[in-house]
Amino acid sequence: MPKGFENKLVVAISSRALFNLDESHQVFEKSGLEAYQQYQIDHEDQILEPGEAFGIVERLLSLNQYLDDSRVEVILLSRNSADTGLRVFNSIEHYGLNISRAAFSGGESPYRYVSAFGCHLFLSTNAEDVSRALEHGVAAATLMPRGKKSDTQKAKKELRFAFDGDAVLFSDEAERVFKSQGLEAFTASEVAAANRPLSGGPFKPFLSALNKLQSEFPADNPPIRTALVTARSAPAHKRVINTLREWNIRIDESLFLGGLEKGEFLRAYGADVFFDDQPGHCESASEHVSTGHVPHGIANIKSESEG
Repeated sequence: MPKGFENKLVVAISSRALFNLDESHQVFEKSGLEAYQQYQIDHEDQILEPGEAFGIVERLLSLNQYLDDSRVEVILLSRNSADTGLRVFNSIEHYGLNISRAAFSGGESPYRYVSAFGCHLFLSTNAEDVSRALEHGVAAATLMPRGKKSDTQKAKKELRFAFDGDAVLFSDEAERVFKSQGLEAFTASEVAAANRPLSGGPFKPFLSALNKLQSEFPADNPPIRTALVTARSAPAHKRVINTLREWNIRIDESLFLGGLEKGEFLRAYGADVFFDDQPGHCESASEHVSTGHVPHGIANIKSESEG
């Protein structure tokens, strides 16, 4: 953790997650790098439209207004060069986002700067960058396009995170039993291990840092709220509850859905963003809320037959 960041929640965001860069990306895909660079320079005074993560970033930064010291830092990580990235910073300034630190990697993956900045979370639209960040021990997710935009989200200031359990907050050890042996063996295994805490998954450090920040606010009306939204049901719920107790981490709401689709429940909860490891769950959830796919664990390991 860089000096001065020790007590901060640090989130890294890619430029394509923060802003809608689809038009300029199409120029790159169709005409190549030089055409893209010239396009960005020619349009650097044209303000970009908000991207999928814009509202999340805006609410994260707004948390600083409730505290004596700024406790949230957002870092911009971009494959642009500083030259072509000027349009991005012009847009940041236009929207009044307090983002002052950035890494422009000139076409290469910027994931290597995630650890250097001490980031707790990395949000991107580039799945390869996300996978590399996860491999280096940083919570990361690929943001998916949302099916339904909600105007009610714009009005509220509270920031609501939702997390899947296995392979996200927790390791995938239990999910491996389910995948290889089925539901009955999974349930029996979890009941037998109910008092043995699960190992931490890739999002445990982020949830811990978020929980620490949350404790700075009044318990009866915090501007941050968290939820566990899992396909587990009783009696497999007990191990999850005991694990969170062992970690000394508080979750505001816990939904044990027993295999039901999560989308409607996430909409009812009002999630600003939901993190899940399973692509199918992510596709369903993204019809209702902003969703980050976490390419971690057995659900994301291709079999030999899949290539």
